[in-house]
Amino acid sequence: MQAGLFGRVFDGALILAWLVTIGGCASTPDAFREPSDPLEPYNRAMFKFNTDFDNAFLKPIAKGYKYIAPEPVDRGVTNFFNNIDDITSAVNNLLQFKLSRFGTDIGRVAVNSTAGLLGVLDVATNLGLPSYKEDFGQTLGYWGLGPGPYFVIPILGPSTIRDTVGLAGDIYVDPFISVRKNEIYWGAVGLRLIDRRADLLQAGDILEEAAVDPYSFLRDAYLQRRRTKVYDGNPPPETAADEAWYGPGYGSDPTPKAQ
Repeated sequence: MQAGLFGRVFDGALILAWLVTIGGCASTPDAFREPSDPLEPYNRAMFKFNTDFDNAFLKPIAKGYKYIAPEPVDRGVTNFFNNIDDITSAVNNLLQFKLSRFGTDIGRVAVNSTAGLLGVLDVATNLGLPSYKEDFGQTLGYWGLGPGPYFVIPILGPSTIRDTVGLAGDIYVDPFISVRKNEIYWGAVGLRLIDRRADLLQAGDILEEAAVDPYSFLRDAYLQRRRTKVYDGNPPPETAADEAWYGPGYGSDPTPKAQ
């Protein structure tokens, strides 16, 4: 695994932040559409494995990390890896011919890698340079490849077949791929994973309390969030092509209504 790929797979940070805003609504399994999830028996089994693994290992380690790491150190680590993600984002914006965003990503990397002390300080955001965080899954979607079935990756969590294939591209352009010393390489991967998990602690607890069926809740939130990101926040109306990938009627608001 490359450190950079965690930036996309743990796009769950954004998903869970979104869930926090609607967390007051209780959900029922019947409230969700399932045509996008033909692999549901496997996915639910893997979701349970990931949850058990997280409760046994990742969550306790993340809590310990949060406890011993002062907030400025925690933020600096997050900023450092976000700066790495901006390199991947720049490549993907270029592949999508979004030249303005490509320039912004390059500007962010240049500013944060110098004035920001290798990205530890997020100077670029303070200068008004937005962070886009494009990835190869989004690039494939931009060029018309549908997401395919929902797919839960071991340890890493929510994905789709398209986004899982896109991980190969994320791995290829990740700067850490050039690191030859295993100690540094795997240390960076581990630190990135722990730092991301620590950032999700509060939102993860809210998800568990808000949803009767966390699996379905997270699945539908992930699919909707990814579709929004592929279309840069402005997804078009559903088409026959969308239904071919997601299933009939997909695109209706999956958010359960309060009873």
